[in-house]
Amino acid sequence: MAILNYAPSRYPYFDIVYQDESMLVLNKPSGLLTVPGKAPEHKDSLQLRVQRSFPTATIVHRLDMATSGLIVLALDMDSHRKISKAFELRQTAKSYIARVFGKLSEEQGSIDLPLICDWPNRPKQMVDHERGKKALTHWKRLACDNDESLVELTPITGRSHQLRVHMLSIGHPILGDRLYAHEQALQGANRLQLHAKSLKLNHPLTDEPMAFECPVPFSFKSQSVATDIDNN
Repeated sequence: MAILNYAPSRYPYFDIVYQDESMLVLNKPSGLLTVPGKAPEHKDSLQLRVQRSFPTATIVHRLDMATSGLIVLALDMDSHRKISKAFELRQTAKSYIARVFGKLSEEQGSIDLPLICDWPNRPKQMVDHERGKKALTHWKRLACDNDESLVELTPITGRSHQLRVHMLSIGHPILGDRLYAHEQALQGANRLQLHAKSLKLNHPLTDEPMAFECPVPFSFKSQSVATDIDNN
């Protein structure tokens, strides 16, 4: 799908959650590419913005353009190698908050469905039991009504669009998802309601366990639930 009217906000230019000599942890806004797109008009990205102030910064992992939340950049090659290895070996832990279409009848569950690129419709992904790569997501319902549910999503694997396709696969697409949501779910929000809320990893230099969180920029119906999200 082409990026239409790409004009990410320039304030804040980038939002630092944590900084030291080895790494940066940032809160990426929805609507900003993690790395530059192919077209000149898609050059603006988190990577480009950060490298103007931190020339050695490199992207270790990515968030979809429409997804907001925590993302790590390394500031030297050794840190990049160690953090990348930690992601590869699943020695990191991430959790997301999402608003999804419809009422989830169960309190929690797991989605274990293999994913592969839907090549004729790229960048979309799809479930494929024969050729797909293993993908596992745990979910927990935080709140719900008859129209929508608020969930915490914990990806165990890190496939492209994993959370979006997995929630779609059980009949609860994420609200505001221009790639996967049906019309009613798409109209439920003016942006993808998916936010990388928490991240745990060991520091690449000291090996010290580190944990980061950033506030969820959307809420579920009431301020009381929004407060519960950030205290969860």
